Amino acid sequence: MAKYDGIIIGSGPNGLAVAAYLAKAGLKILLLERRYEMGGGLCTEKVTLPGFIHNTHAVYHMMVDYAPVFKDLRLEDYGLRFVRPSPVMAMPLSDGSSICLYTDVDKTCESIGQFSKRDANTYREIADRFQTYMDDFLAPASYCKPVAPIDQVAMMQATEVGRELNELTEKTPKQIVDELFENEHVRGLMLFAACFWGLDYDLEGVGYLVPLFINRATNYRLCIGGSHHLAHVLSKVIYENGGMVLGSKVVKRIIVENGAAKGVELEDGTIITANKFVASSIDPHQTFSRLVGEEHLDPYFVQRIKDWKWEASSLLGVHLALDTAPHFIAAEENPDVDKAFVYVVGYETEDDVVSHFDALYRGELVAGGFNCCFPSVHDSGQAPRGKHTGLISKHAPYNLKNGGPEEWYRVRDEQADECIATLHRYVPNLTSDNILWRYVSTPLDIENKFHNMVNGSIKQGAYIPFQMGYLRPNEECSANVTPIKGLYVCGASTFSGGMVIFGPGYIAANSIAEDLGIDKWWQEPEMVISAREKGML
Repeated sequence: MAKYDGIIIGSGPNGLAVAAYLAKAGLKILLLERRYEMGGGLCTEKVTLPGFIHNTHAVYHMMVDYAPVFKDLRLEDYGLRFVRPSPVMAMPLSDGSSICLYTDVDKTCESIGQFSKRDANTYREIADRFQTYMDDFLAPASYCKPVAPIDQVAMMQATEVGRELNELTEKTPKQIVDELFENEHVRGLMLFAACFWGLDYDLEGVGYLVPLFINRATNYRLCIGGSHHLAHVLSKVIYENGGMVLGSKVVKRIIVENGAAKGVELEDGTIITANKFVASSIDPHQTFSRLVGEEHLDPYFVQRIKDWKWEASSLLGVHLALDTAPHFIAAEENPDVDKAFVYVVGYETEDDVVSHFDALYRGELVAGGFNCCFPSVHDSGQAPRGKHTGLISKHAPYNLKNGGPEEWYRVRDEQADECIATLHRYVPNLTSDNILWRYVSTPLDIENKFHNMVNGSIKQGAYIPFQMGYLRPNEECSANVTPIKGLYVCGASTFSGGMVIFGPGYIAANSIAEDLGIDKWWQEPEMVISAREKGML
């Protein structure tokens, strides 16, 4: 019977972060992973041809400049590197023009100004304002325990930034974008940027995320060597500090005795005990209904778990091995287009974005827009010399209107063909001769590969008002604790959410260390201290 101080279930980004912090704090930590590979969404695979590596889930890292994990764990010392291409996001149009979002505000305003001088001036204003929102509240709030809604609103009402964010919260993403911008193409790009990560364009109550996502649209990073390199680097920290990561281990149950978590039982019958805690980074349904068991839980809590909702949409991915780099028609007018990181393709107006999302809600597949990228343009090591990788990523329903999720087995290739045909209209050299191989991943494939990405979930649960902030996943687990003593939650279904921002893992590491009375070797981030001094937290 193996004994550890702490057992963490699931080696996704947040599980790895918790393990790294606590192992470095001197605890004997075991991290258990169902798959052969650790990392969860930090997944880089050879799915097409030898020499081509593809980021098959996480690609766009949005909080590298804020997440304490990178500095605290000194990940650069282990060789971790990111690149921030510019333009970060580009929307080519069928007439050969384009809108580009650069890391440089002046260049972005120049690009937007081709369509609307007023919108260019507006962008200049909001770029500065949204950065203030990020620095004063949105970023620091992502890395400290959430505050009860009524208390948070009251605190924010006491500051100008807080009042403005409270006002935005009650608006839909579309309302915010329409109030700011006038040009239909600019509105299309900004609305997509705001809804990129699964926000419903017509949903009230989460509008505070719009400035975050628009700000991040010029701050995405690409991990050199592939996203999985980040998982490897975190594992090095764990191993160097006496921790252990075991793959291909299926947890059958969390052992609960007298209302407290004491360890886990694996599917093969192996018992592993935990002297101090167990933490789960997987979704609420599996953690509580399957691993803990409803017999150990209050009926009200069980109902709160059953109320958990998954996202309305998932992603269809088409990974490409290319003979040559893509050349966009729009690059003839602006050569920078060929150097962009993220492309918004097939959406030319706001109406295009709205009609696509409406179809998603109905479970329908429609031709049209998506985002895509070509990582090897920015990191040549992701493809053989002179060759390139590409990714088309299209929002798509998990449950198809005609046939349910199993219908994906029949339509996957025709949907991939449609995506490639759409991209070809903007990239003429994306011909059958240029495409050496392709790999198609559907929402059903995501669920099959990652068992806690139910319904192809990319954030481990929808971003809706009653599943955000203090209520993520619910009011009883808002500080990572659970009704089971010694059991913590630390995955993307907890505050502050998904997209490899490391917020849930970082906050959980703090919660566990504080509860156990462990001296934390890391310091509270300056941005959190500053936000608290301003009365925002």
